[in-house]
Amino acid sequence: MKFDPSIIFDNAPLFLHGALLTLEICVCALLIGYLMGILLALMRIAPQRLLRLLSGGWITLIRGVPFIILLFVVHYGLPFAGVRLPSIVTGTVSLATFASVYYAEVIRAAVQALPTGQYQSARAIGMSPFQATRHVIVPQILRALVPPSTNVTLTMMKESAVLSSVTVPELSYQGLIVQGNTFAPFEVFAAVAGLYWLIAIATAEAARWLERHTGGAQDARISRNALAERYLSLEKRGVQ
Repeated sequence: MKFDPSIIFDNAPLFLHGALLTLEICVCALLIGYLMGILLALMRIAPQRLLRLLSGGWITLIRGVPFIILLFVVHYGLPFAGVRLPSIVTGTVSLATFASVYYAEVIRAAVQALPTGQYQSARAIGMSPFQATRHVIVPQILRALVPPSTNVTLTMMKESAVLSSVTVPELSYQGLIVQGNTFAPFEVFAAVAGLYWLIAIATAEAARWLERHTGGAQDARISRNALAERYLSLEKRGVQ
């Protein structure tokens, strides 16, 4: 047997359609999952014990279930409850839910790694809770969030291949369609693997650029209000 590149070129539109849909799903899942992760992280470190228990229990539950099982529960469970949604919606929601618990732990760890008293010190000099978070907490944790968040995002991108099991026409599903038509699994899945690899490389490069950008922004590019400048000047002099 010889490798036949014409199979890849002849079916390039299907591969590209699947790759673009995979990107769209992953971007949506990233945005939704990160917002959910922020909420879960805030609950995880809240002073109220009930919120901590609810968040911790949910995170433990989702982390302990294989993604394909979570996908089946959402995709087939919603119609059982009378809610019928397109497979692409249930797939995206499942992917976002799966990623959110890992984003939550990344955010929680970054916040708790800050020196103690940062938030309280900012509040003590007159900042509102929003100002303390926006000008003191977020700039310090932003760069630390990028590398672990990138790892979670890459894992989520690869897990998106499981969506083919509920007929979401993403990259793996298109590969299965082409393989069924051509009976050339090696060429087909070599192309699919190559496209996943390109998406992963592009994601990693974007994360490196973001990490460099946020690192510089922490020092010189953040436009801080007067209260934030006052806080930072006190911190540099060792006044907490």
